Amino acid sequence: MSHNTFGKIFRFTTWGESHGPAIGCIVDGCPPMIPVAEKEIQKFLNERKPGTSKFVTQRKEDDKVSILSGVFNGKTTGTPIMLMIWNKDQKSKDYSDIKDKFRPGHADLTYFLKYGIRDYRGGGRSSARETASRVAAGAVARKVINHLLKKEVNIRGAVTQVGKMPINPRNFNWNDTRKNNFFCPDKKIVSTWEEYLDVTRKKGSSLGAKILVNAKNVPAGLGEPIYGKLDSDLAAAMMSINAVKGVEVGAGNEAVELSGDQNSDELRASKNKKILFSSNNSGGILGGISSGQDINLTVTIKPTSSILRSQKTINTKFKNTTISTKGRHDPCVGLRAVPIAEAMMACVLADHIMRNKAQCG
Repeated sequence: MSHNTFGKIFRFTTWGESHGPAIGCIVDGCPPMIPVAEKEIQKFLNERKPGTSKFVTQRKEDDKVSILSGVFNGKTTGTPIMLMIWNKDQKSKDYSDIKDKFRPGHADLTYFLKYGIRDYRGGGRSSARETASRVAAGAVARKVINHLLKKEVNIRGAVTQVGKMPINPRNFNWNDTRKNNFFCPDKKIVSTWEEYLDVTRKKGSSLGAKILVNAKNVPAGLGEPIYGKLDSDLAAAMMSINAVKGVEVGAGNEAVELSGDQNSDELRASKNKKILFSSNNSGGILGGISSGQDINLTVTIKPTSSILRSQKTINTKFKNTTISTKGRHDPCVGLRAVPIAEAMMACVLADHIMRNKAQCG
């Protein structure tokens, strides 16, 4: 299967299937002499791993990462870094009833139409299990960013909407996002979301979500003017995440309701010649190049396709039938997508920092 590699200079290739013996990635292009430890990568994997609450899949995985190459005496060597995560809690028999059926809204059908074969055990490569590898690569990318810039770029995400229930923007607090099971920045809505999702789960259905991804202290000048725009690469990175169906930069779709004077981020200069913006409708990117403001993306994730409710579908013989998916699935896959979106942001920024240094010095 082609196109399993992401990035230009800072690149990673993921491998493995949901119910295979292991998953992992190979990170290539990482500069040498950067301190990297398994525990630093593990910290981010722990935020994504399943089985952490009743609101995510109950599959129990330690997601313990091992560094197999590219690091010597605690520092990167400049050679490919291989990261591996063993699968331990596969229950492939849960999928035996659907091995000849296609789940509506899932990649089952398109994989079969493209390749003529598919791994029905958990979806194989189309499973969100693959994203653990991305989170591992993103942890390395964060180290690269801070090493090259000599300062910390703060990359963070938050769930701002579950189903039809958005947060109250007035209650937004980044410090609350790691204090609940939803990565929610509005602590007042957490109990409402818990009840909402619990009712949906018991009905055998699922919900979608919206995620805000923010990067602070990003320098100006990242991105290319035309075909390597920073926002287009970030959009491609986010759209590559399972179940993502939309990406907005800055004001995004709401910009259509703004007039030109409302949408423009007016400019001023301080006494020490620091550039000041009146707003950030651009999401920190102008003409495909970072402006020095915070980069803000909103990512929309559809409801989980694997649900308990009976649905109409077809089988591999293209005969009409029905399907009800068993097994362990996230009632809202967006809840575990925050660390994944953060990781993809980190990988794009690391790649663009290295590309910018290669061209502009």
